[in-house]
Amino acid sequence: MKELMNTRLANFKLRFAKAEDIPLILSFIKELADYEKMLDQVVATEEILRESLFELKKAEILIGEYEDRPVAFALFFHNFSTFLGRPGIYLEDLYVKPEMRGKGIGKIILSQLAKIAIERKCGRLEWWCLDWNEPSIEFYKSKGAVPMEDWTVYRVTNEALVKLAKD
Repeated sequence: MKELMNTRLANFKLRFAKAEDIPLILSFIKELADYEKMLDQVVATEEILRESLFELKKAEILIGEYEDRPVAFALFFHNFSTFLGRPGIYLEDLYVKPEMRGKGIGKIILSQLAKIAIERKCGRLEWWCLDWNEPSIEFYKSKGAVPMEDWTVYRVTNEALVKLAKD
């Protein structure tokens, strides 16, 4: 992997996160959660992130830096499509600090993720978006993304997850 990825935006570079970025990653997660009105749901800690991201390697993170200052991040991981017979990339979070929006940073990050998907022979790049987040929805549609009709996301967590594991 390249250490630092230059982009078409002057003074903006992307890089893969390292373990020493854990405090930064957690701060980005909290900023995003606050924006999404879900800060009370963040239970991630630096220790959890260290284990999940850098010991177990369950996800990867791109950090966007403008003039050497971290201003954006994207957390993604591989999933798999049985119909395509290929892996995909699932984008869990993409966040750009409010003061940096409108400069094309989100487009650059999505483009880089698409390049990574192609390099890794993935069949698709996908993500979820909150229904109320109209600016993001319009942005994603402008990049060729289409909402999945007739699909509903189901989730099992906490006690329900433990109960299901015992069934």
